[in-house]
Amino acid sequence: MASTFGRNKNAWALVLLLLAGIVLGGFIGSLADGIFFLRWLNYGQTFGLISPITLDLGILVITFGLTIKITLSGILGAIAAVVIYRLL
Repeated sequence: MASTFGRNKNAWALVLLLLAGIVLGGFIGSLADGIFFLRWLNYGQTFGLISPITLDLGILVITFGLTIKITLSGILGAIAAVVIYRLL
């Protein structure tokens, strides 16, 4: 029972580190976009719903939307997160 808990804890730690690495990498990529020789860090692809979908139920209006931007800096951040996870 204890080993299962330990594996779940490690899996959650990996997920949190990956999210932090992707967000931090994306932030660094957006900062590097203004620097000429570092613009390649912000190169990537955006996909998802371009315009949100609205569901009007009369008394309740729900808007759905999702856009994901994958950049090279985000990928490098995810790789760094996995390396840090393996070292810990």
